[in-house]
Amino acid sequence: MKSIDKSKNTFAITTPLYYVNDLPHLGSAYTTMAADAVARFERLRGKSVLLVTGTDEHGQKIQRTAESLGRSPQAHCDLVVPGFEGLWEKFNIQYDRFIRTTARRHEYIVKEFFQRVWNSGDIYLNQQQGWYCVSCEEFKEERDLLPGHRCSVHTSKEVEWRDEENYFFRLSRYQDQLLALYVERPDFIAPESRRNEVLSFVNSGLQDFSISRVNVAWGLPVPVDPSHTIYVWFDALVGYITALVDADSDPTLENALSKWWPVDLHLIGKDILRFHAVYWPAMLMSAGLPMPGRVFAHGFLTKDGKKMGKTEGNTLDPVELVNKYGADAARYYFLKEIEFGQDGDFNETRFINTLNAELANDLGNLLNRTLNMARKYCGGCVPNVLGENISSDNLLKGMSLNLGEEVAGFYEDLAFSKACEAVLALVRAGNKFIDVQAPWSLYKQGHLESLQQVLYSVLESVRLASYLLSPIIPNISSAIYQQLGFSIDFNDKVAVNSLATFATHSVWGALPANQALGEAQPVFKRLELLEKVPS
Repeated sequence: MKSIDKSKNTFAITTPLYYVNDLPHLGSAYTTMAADAVARFERLRGKSVLLVTGTDEHGQKIQRTAESLGRSPQAHCDLVVPGFEGLWEKFNIQYDRFIRTTARRHEYIVKEFFQRVWNSGDIYLNQQQGWYCVSCEEFKEERDLLPGHRCSVHTSKEVEWRDEENYFFRLSRYQDQLLALYVERPDFIAPESRRNEVLSFVNSGLQDFSISRVNVAWGLPVPVDPSHTIYVWFDALVGYITALVDADSDPTLENALSKWWPVDLHLIGKDILRFHAVYWPAMLMSAGLPMPGRVFAHGFLTKDGKKMGKTEGNTLDPVELVNKYGADAARYYFLKEIEFGQDGDFNETRFINTLNAELANDLGNLLNRTLNMARKYCGGCVPNVLGENISSDNLLKGMSLNLGEEVAGFYEDLAFSKACEAVLALVRAGNKFIDVQAPWSLYKQGHLESLQQVLYSVLESVRLASYLLSPIIPNISSAIYQQLGFSIDFNDKVAVNSLATFATHSVWGALPANQALGEAQPVFKRLELLEKVPS
């Protein structure tokens, strides 16, 4: 799965608009850190990037949650939203827009979008009967329910029988157009398993779906009939467009669509795939708007092999995780250890062992031992060597020649784990290279030219590795670059965009000869389990 158009100098990516019935959980953080890694990679390419995130704040679930807590729905949303903003800050998420569906500008865009679909003749009034899950904000087929009329997603929740008048969207009208889209653009839905799931669903026949509710006060009124409230998905999905309006521009569809639409990538969890890969494209077709570039649905997270959740008594607080171990540690584990797109598991012992082995021992140790030798043998400077003059027979140079292009392809595919493994192979080779070449022996024997080539090769490999990993571990990469004598901070968007280009920094030999090096210091401290098991 490759980028749709590499010649574009802009790139727009969205996370879901997260539901604010409760504080954010690890699953929300997982999606958002992945989106941030993609955005950072595209910035390395020199592109103008827009990362959109935000909150979905309407619907009966929010209304009931607020009532149970003795709050108004708006007061509840205003209390929960800072929890998302604060968590994104802890995970070092560099979002560009944060859209709230309770924002007045969003209401203007929704009304205009609704009117377009209404004018297309795709909205009509009818009776809705069926089982409804408030937690999902969705009607359920009888065949999809668990015994006791429980939702298959929210297994502890019983669905409710509804018999009410709703406005409907003519989804059935777009079945053939959707299938044509999937054929014409086979990478529109990813990974492949999710694409097959959508194809099966659409081929089985599409039913029109309800886009309004009655007796639900918390939401946007239907423009043609204020006695109805717009159904949360028809409201929330349009938030991806609302977020594109510049703060100083009027909230109109024309302004929203002028620069960033269509977005290049919708990044979501697999539980909301149908809404993004079926309902949303059909709504856009009805409104006469272009399709987004891709929809990628990742898997679920478990903890110690079990489903996470309060009712299961198996939770993992993302705030506590980052407070204990740091943002880079969490980002690295979830993006490297879990194949993105598949379900994945968190285990604290595995978490610590992975980070100690790969970041502390492999990468950190390689940098420190080489810096110490450069200080001892080369006066604290990068050896006086030009990378282009080192033979391609050099093991590390040979491994590095196509590494940047290879890793770029993995980032494009959202194959973060493969990107990390490819870089780690170079790092591990660097440690072996030092052991075999024995720079200390070369120094004693007076082979200073060979000594300098060895040290330059290793330092350049560390630089390249940290550069290619910077979308995932920006703090560690910044610390490495600064110890190599650069002033770059990979958390500085302007500075990252001003780097020569990805094509220059992702190839061998970008480390300047004779550049003064910084002091060697740990870039990642070894971790220990903070909670000991009682003896």
